[in-house]
Amino acid sequence: MATKLLQITLAAASLHCSTVGAFSSVARSAWTSSTSCCATSASSSTSLFAGSFYDSPQTTNSNNNSNNNSNKNAAVTAKTPLKKKDLRTLARFLEVECWKSPGIRNLDRALLAVSDACKQINRIVQRAQTDDLYGAAIDPLTGQQVDENIQGEVQQQLDVLCNTLMLRAFCGGSNNAICAVASEEEPLPRSCADVMGYDTVHFLAEGEYVAVFDPIDGSKNIDASLPVGTVFGIYKSPEGIKRGQHGWSLDSFLQRGTKMVAAGYCLYSATTVLVLTLGSGVHGFTLDPDKQTFLQTHPNMRIPDVGSLYSFNEANSREFSEPVQQFLEKMKESGKIGGKKITSRYVGALVADVHNILVNGGIYGYPSTRDNPKGKLRLLYESAPMAMIIEQAGGAGSTGHGRILDVLPTAIHERVPTFLGSVENVFELDQFHKYYGEEDEN
Repeated sequence: MATKLLQITLAAASLHCSTVGAFSSVARSAWTSSTSCCATSASSSTSLFAGSFYDSPQTTNSNNNSNNNSNKNAAVTAKTPLKKKDLRTLARFLEVECWKSPGIRNLDRALLAVSDACKQINRIVQRAQTDDLYGAAIDPLTGQQVDENIQGEVQQQLDVLCNTLMLRAFCGGSNNAICAVASEEEPLPRSCADVMGYDTVHFLAEGEYVAVFDPIDGSKNIDASLPVGTVFGIYKSPEGIKRGQHGWSLDSFLQRGTKMVAAGYCLYSATTVLVLTLGSGVHGFTLDPDKQTFLQTHPNMRIPDVGSLYSFNEANSREFSEPVQQFLEKMKESGKIGGKKITSRYVGALVADVHNILVNGGIYGYPSTRDNPKGKLRLLYESAPMAMIIEQAGGAGSTGHGRILDVLPTAIHERVPTFLGSVENVFELDQFHKYYGEEDEN
């Protein structure tokens, strides 16, 4: 077998010599040596299949020079630090914006504390797999599984950790600006005195704002390494409101979204992004992984007037109300929106889906269904803050029967059908509700 392989290799070499030219005397003597032939035949066979057998000496030298130059360039690149953009920090942005608006002048510390909480939640999300943070939460005092949350769901370790971080950010880092908080994970609001473990409810009672939040939206996505997020909003307590014995009043929370003074969300994905509105436009900040600082990468974000994306969980489409079914059907029949081919994108996390719509345009929807006639999204913690952000960016937020921000909540955990996105898309959806559905009292 080796002799036959040698004959084939020598024949190929002989053919190459007649075509390209005679080998050097050193090469020829090597080919005529029996011991060298065996060694050369193996190496030549390998070279032949590798495609480098017919390379000329000039080409080989050129390749060597190219490799040397590439190595030198790589070495230079490795020694040269990547150039950073000169971007404004979130701290500087808040310092200026809160100074410009006396109504929110005391909120800069609170919002910075929230940004720090987002950094910590981002680390928790990234380490959930390696640090065994999955599973039901355990009460450290009793060693038993904690009770279900107000939504009837078993609280997970991630939910409890992220909820605690947000509670302490608003109450411990706001410099007494926030007096009470309400979380999607808890049945009732809490005074900041209670959150921080103080004996008296009168401590920190001078704060004039209340905060609402969903600490970790779409936590089930973490198992599949998909995006998740945090949503929050801040209201100013109405004048003359008397706080009860627990240090808070429901009237401070049960306000229309138009009374919100600030709203934002953190998206934990390929990058960590904080999107914020203080009532005068929308701005996006990206977490610099080296400096662990939020930098303003998306100033004055604007959603397109019309977009071709739609984000609905169509697995439930048969359960949607008739207006929504008709809207989706007509849209898919036409195949285009605003002259562009329609595209469906649905991640299953409110923050991720709405952020995609904000950047690219289109419509996000979580409609009512037969089992959930008011939808599943909470007005205070999710729908209203997101609607404020989208409206401030030039879009619209609707229940299908009217503006989300005009809905007056009657309960802390009230739910509403939610449609957010480009103004033309949302307007079109509302027209289908007027034609196919009955007007809602709201």
